[in-house]
Amino acid sequence: MPELQVLNKDALLDHGDPSLRGDAIDIIEHAIRAADPYQATLDLVSVDGETLRIGPLEYDLRTRRGIFVLGAGKATRPIAQALEERLGERLTDGVVVLKWGEASRLKRIRTVYAGHPIPDQGSLQGGQELMRLAGQAGQGDLVIAAITGGSSALAVLPPEGITLEDKRRLNELLLASGASIFEINAVRKHVSRLKGGRLALQVFPAELASLTVSDVVGDRLDYITDLTVPDTSTYIDAWNTLEKYRLWERLPASIRAHLRGGPATESPKSFAGKYHTFVVVPGDAALQGATRRSAELGYRVQVFPGKLEGESRAEALALLAEARRAAGQGGPRKPCAMLASGETLVALEDPPENDTPARGGPNQEFALGAALALEGEQGILLASIDVDGNDGPTEAAGAIVDGGTAGRARSVGLDPAGGLRRHASYDILQASRDLVFTGPTGTNVNDLMFVLMDQTYPA
Repeated sequence: MPELQVLNKDALLDHGDPSLRGDAIDIIEHAIRAADPYQATLDLVSVDGETLRIGPLEYDLRTRRGIFVLGAGKATRPIAQALEERLGERLTDGVVVLKWGEASRLKRIRTVYAGHPIPDQGSLQGGQELMRLAGQAGQGDLVIAAITGGSSALAVLPPEGITLEDKRRLNELLLASGASIFEINAVRKHVSRLKGGRLALQVFPAELASLTVSDVVGDRLDYITDLTVPDTSTYIDAWNTLEKYRLWERLPASIRAHLRGGPATESPKSFAGKYHTFVVVPGDAALQGATRRSAELGYRVQVFPGKLEGESRAEALALLAEARRAAGQGGPRKPCAMLASGETLVALEDPPENDTPARGGPNQEFALGAALALEGEQGILLASIDVDGNDGPTEAAGAIVDGGTAGRARSVGLDPAGGLRRHASYDILQASRDLVFTGPTGTNVNDLMFVLMDQTYPA
């Protein structure tokens, strides 16, 4: 696997406190490496003679008719790559759906490229390919699934009468609504022939082993890998979400008609046959890696109580408040780190007609909100990172901000407070030279947020 690192270190270190910023970059890189699905899969899966081991499970390869790999998601490629390495020519067939621009590096498993976070024609092709290959598996076969975060957009298969454009509109409305990922996925799973465990139904009577990476707070399986596990949400949950966020009347007519089918739209709540699921990388893996590295660098480390799941700007202020409180506690003065993870929300309104949509993402909005609160302060910084390398629909992973961020943006004629109100965090943080770029990391766990304070803070 390629070395996972911050690509624009020099640009991030040419302003602010180079010591604190250097530590922040170091912590980010260690956090991403701690969430590497490739090594985690190699550790979980092995072949010894005619025995395939996946965790505690053993499969006699002499009795297996075929082995198939199915996958979709932002952390799927490294899992598939490790499976190719372990299985070699024993692998019968496979297909994975990856995000456009991600280098496949796969030799035996076929790749379909698709759009994210809004599905495209590749997403439809990906959904069709997954269902087709799943249907080829039969009695005596083993299907290994690698469904990870992002699969909801990368692989779609709408119910009859619903077009791809209708699905795109549904995704756009949900992503801009401020709904939680649990609420969003409850809707998605009831407007699909693939999600909510329906792919697993297609696999039967073959045996199914699912390997996944968690990007969901609490590692809830039906929201991490919902194509291959029974669904715990109901069509009533989907309906309530659409009503709660006032989306019902804005939906395409085809989707409203489908959901009026009520129980006929319900997702499977249980499966026949044998199926097993393994979380190869937990949602807090990056937080664990960051915690270890912060301690190694000499920081007095504290972890924020609970997960950050609310509105981005409000959660940034909550993390800063907890960090400032913690800085005043303890014995001899030493650098302090306050770390957190989660997945915060940005609620958007439809832009005026002909208006250019604002650029940004939850982590950039989190960072910009903190930057305004930090203005003028010394000895403190905040970082907020989407560990998959793409925060929202941008190519930035997030940002590292400090007391000079807002001033640097103003020095080139931008209004950081106005940019925050317009959700234009990318443009402000690009101007302040605080964006973090990693490229696609091949992993996808909970977002990482942290505050670093040196021994001079508070003065």
